[in-house]
Amino acid sequence: MDKRITRFSSLEAMKAAEYHAWQHLPAQERLRAVMDITTALYRMKGQIKDVPRLQRTLTRIKRP
Repeated sequence: MDKRITRFSSLEAMKAAEYHAWQHLPAQERLRAVMDITTALYRMKGQIKDVPRLQRTLTRIKRP
């Protein structure tokens, strides 16, 4: 984890750097980060029991 402090000249430059950093993460790490942020939000609201989880949809297709 990179823990350096960066100063930006504008909000647009900061957002561009943030977007660039997220795009370089693998999909599973991005998904995990979003799940952690969501869990933290529900924990702050006191609703940790009702945290939605990612669910798979199972479909069975019969082949002839």
